[in-house]
Amino acid sequence: MQTALTEILRVEHPVMLAGMGGVSYSRLCAAVSEAGGFGCLGASTMGDEEMVAEIAAVRSLTDKPFGVDLLTAAPQDMPAKVQAIIDGGASVFVAGLGVPREVVDQCHEQNVIVVNMCGKVHHATAAVEAGCDLVVAQGTEAGGHTGRIATLPLVPMIVDAVGSEVPVVAAGGVFDGRALAAALTLGAAGVWVGTRFIATPEARAVSGYKDRILGADETSTVVTRAYTGKTCRVINTDYADSFERSGAKPEPFPAQFLKSLGDGANHLGGDETTAGVDPDKEFMPAGQAVGAISSLTPAGDIVRSMVAEAEQALAGALG
Repeated sequence: MQTALTEILRVEHPVMLAGMGGVSYSRLCAAVSEAGGFGCLGASTMGDEEMVAEIAAVRSLTDKPFGVDLLTAAPQDMPAKVQAIIDGGASVFVAGLGVPREVVDQCHEQNVIVVNMCGKVHHATAAVEAGCDLVVAQGTEAGGHTGRIATLPLVPMIVDAVGSEVPVVAAGGVFDGRALAAALTLGAAGVWVGTRFIATPEARAVSGYKDRILGADETSTVVTRAYTGKTCRVINTDYADSFERSGAKPEPFPAQFLKSLGDGANHLGGDETTAGVDPDKEFMPAGQAVGAISSLTPAGDIVRSMVAEAEQALAGALG
């Protein structure tokens, strides 16, 4: 299935792994790339040394293209971090929570593609004006940091605004090949998939996270500022519910993130061995697609099945 996305990324399938902080580590990233999709490390929860080690681990597991995702809004030496990403062999830098203007030229000078996450049309136009090569149109259905506009209207609006200049990737509520087919008919060149890839053997997750994904229905998520200070869709917990009912005012990002850490409600980046995790409090980003996920499935199988299902859906719609 060839699109403008597969051409620019040099991959077989227009399926990108979301760079989920705390989840998208080397095993998952490499598995998606090896299956012909595009793997992306979620480096927002990694220290500098860990990020470099994870990049090296991906490169040891696959020779296929992959990227690294960071949050523009996080306090950091962005040029130094991006240089480490480039030196490690990643072909794409993905930026969330802001346009990464200070590093666009740095990436382009070293043949690295710049991707920006966008929740509104003006986010996408600003990203393209700054020189970004791809934009991800992320609807509110998505897990993690998200906006208020739904995927179905957002994708074609962003396609109309910038699609003649750069490829647009659809995100939010994507969990199978039908969603990939729908994204393509909306004018997107592929999909950015997060929550479905949490329920894989390769994903990193603290104890209880994957179980909550598998046991959830379409009403099990909530958008809250309780964990980071920014609007974030998560599995609903007593911690999030108490925060919303209290009327508490969140601290600005990243102070609220640090507060949830201090409250013992945030172990993002941990794994099954991490102590002190309480599933009724824990920060578990997840999108509304949780209601459609009922099994742990290898990441490579998800990529291949999404493409096969999309081809069937498109053929059926035309038939």
